[in-house]
Amino acid sequence: MEYEGAGSRGRRPLLDTDDSFMALKPPKVALLIETSRGYGRGMLRGISRYARHHGPWEFYITPGDFAQTLPLMKQWGGDGIIARLETEAVAREVCAANVPTIILDVSQNIPLDIPDLQRFSEVVSDSNEAGRMAAEHLIDRGHTQFAYVGEYGRLWSRNREMGFRSALQKHGFDAHVYEPPTDGDLRSWEREQAVLIQWLADLPKPIGMMACNDDRGRQVLDACRRAGVKVPLEAALVGVDNDELLCELAMPPLSSVALNSDAGGYRAAALLDDLMSGRRRKPQRVTVEPIGVVERRSTQATAQYDPDVAEAILFIHDHAGQNIGVDDVVKHVKMSRRTLEIRFRDVVGRSPYHELQRVRVERARRLLMETDLPIPRVAAAAGFSSNAYLSQVFQKWVGKTPSRFRREHRT
Repeated sequence: MEYEGAGSRGRRPLLDTDDSFMALKPPKVALLIETSRGYGRGMLRGISRYARHHGPWEFYITPGDFAQTLPLMKQWGGDGIIARLETEAVAREVCAANVPTIILDVSQNIPLDIPDLQRFSEVVSDSNEAGRMAAEHLIDRGHTQFAYVGEYGRLWSRNREMGFRSALQKHGFDAHVYEPPTDGDLRSWEREQAVLIQWLADLPKPIGMMACNDDRGRQVLDACRRAGVKVPLEAALVGVDNDELLCELAMPPLSSVALNSDAGGYRAAALLDDLMSGRRRKPQRVTVEPIGVVERRSTQATAQYDPDVAEAILFIHDHAGQNIGVDDVVKHVKMSRRTLEIRFRDVVGRSPYHELQRVRVERARRLLMETDLPIPRVAAAAGFSSNAYLSQVFQKWVGKTPSRFRREHRT
């Protein structure tokens, strides 16, 4: 496919006022990506980072939710598009623009009956792997009963359900699956919540649950409160996308599978650069991989509920970044170390010491992925006494050094 406006490295030459050389015009790229959600913002960060490294690029963007508008590409002089298609009208505008284009999750969204979309490259999240990670996280908390809450008509939601149930089945479990109303009038949250509240109330307890994304997870938490279901003591919940604002503002804060959207945006921009320059012509697929569960309060309990052990777990999670040890946990729950060790192992399956190490490693993983802090400062912020001790423990739990982990997840 030959595109209009595609020049070398995506730049079209313009004659400078001095005829002795040709100035390169930065490519113009339209970004139809939501800024209101963490996944979209991560994609945009990655695209911006690529443009800083290989640009400059000029961008068109309309900040807001999923309702995006495309500029008049010929009048604007646009060279490329990266877009999420939510309506048929926008999809047809994108096709008519006839410039190199990358679409977000079109094969996992509501099908759009537009054959021309097949000629575009795609960015797609690994929904099956996200479901598997959520299942393993809940199994690790000792759960033997499970449930899944998805979105109506979304293939990515079904794929996450399939990944979740497939992982459970390998351990001999399955999940109760919430079926959203098929009637459009009943799918508004004001009307659907009564149905979800009753479904949650009827589930066996304790139970480990996965929501298809963080928006749905917040709705499930709201329905749990209304149903009198205590989270995380009676029900643990994991979402997907790790939208930090949504997750931290939830009540209780929501654990979530983090997707490497920043790296996905960077790779999408690199692919678009290749398409605009003509170095690539055939459609390609960029996969955004999950990178782990970011644990928050919604899963910080275990299925075999013991109030003293639960209190010890919460103390560990709340203070792991400080200079504490097992003796501090023992002092907090007011019991002998031997008694705590026995009851902790019976409930959690590991010692308080290993739980403290696990939580600190997870904190270090987040800091390595989400910040530019030097590794010695990551060690201190995660509660490790030294950079060397962080490296030793991180290698044991993750299988690679902190520096290698950061390189692999920040490119």
